[in-house]
Amino acid sequence: MSSTKNAAVVNYAEKKHSVEIREIPIPEIGVDDILLEVENVGVCGSDLHQWTSDHSWPVNYPVVLGHEFGGKIAALGENVKSWKVGDRVVSETAAVIDSQNPMSKVGLYNLDPTRKGFGYGVNGAMTRFVKVPARCLHSVPDNLSFEEACLTEPCCVAYNAVVGNSSIKPGDRVVVIGPGTIGILCAAVARLCGAEVAIIGLEADKGRLEIAKKYGCETIIGNAENWARKRDGLGAELVIDAAGVSDTLLIAMHLVRPNGQITKVGWGPQPCNFSLDPIIQKNVRLQGSFSHNWPIWERVIALLASGALNVKPIIGGIWPITEWKEAFEKMHTGQIVKSVLKPV
Repeated sequence: MSSTKNAAVVNYAEKKHSVEIREIPIPEIGVDDILLEVENVGVCGSDLHQWTSDHSWPVNYPVVLGHEFGGKIAALGENVKSWKVGDRVVSETAAVIDSQNPMSKVGLYNLDPTRKGFGYGVNGAMTRFVKVPARCLHSVPDNLSFEEACLTEPCCVAYNAVVGNSSIKPGDRVVVIGPGTIGILCAAVARLCGAEVAIIGLEADKGRLEIAKKYGCETIIGNAENWARKRDGLGAELVIDAAGVSDTLLIAMHLVRPNGQITKVGWGPQPCNFSLDPIIQKNVRLQGSFSHNWPIWERVIALLASGALNVKPIIGGIWPITEWKEAFEKMHTGQIVKSVLKPV
């Protein structure tokens, strides 16, 4: 630890574009924490939402952004016995939880209403050193690079949406709305489950849709009705709404078959302004999906390490964190699917 100050990408106020590089001290760790030296950190759509100030969750300003990260353990709190300095790890996002909350007690600490995550509730990983509770850690196999391992978190979001919260069977027709990171990873996981998958986007999404093709997906700009209804005229068994707006629920209700399911994993603070009657009329299950927990992380790391789930196609580039703005803008404009940052 040569320097006591480290460059960090800090979201310092609610006003739009209130993000800048600041020098911050190395954090002090508690007895149950480790100090992680960050190797790579992914940029998430939620980081972009905080940068453009169109997020719908409370933020503790000023806060270091970044919750998709991995690295090597640099120091251990005195109670931490199961890890050692130098271990290669990734971290879950639930930085602060109440272990006595009823949700935490059944293992669903991601749904603890008092939960605070890295990058909005506490300082995240767009810097060189981050304080992490030891309970958040998972081991990264040597054959998995940190550029890939730092994307465990969005893969877990997708796995939970598709496998944990959706009813999906081999041969199902699945429509994914929105070709961002989560949309493409949801499509990839649905393909692993044996589904036929189409992913839909806008004209501006052409580049990102090309990447979705690498996962064996049909790609559609605009109306996906013909694809959804092709088999028997009724629609898709499952529609995964991974767009960051509310309006896409209207498309999902149109494309889903009677007795099918819509899983909404994309956030959008805008009101809907349309009737939800098709959900009732079609006897459709509308399911929200949020975050992930311990067993999902273990399963996803196994999929990444075996090569069954390959995140390399979605990585559009790696930037030093001092060039965070270019990395954010390339993602924000849809030129690439995922930016990865490297601490300096």
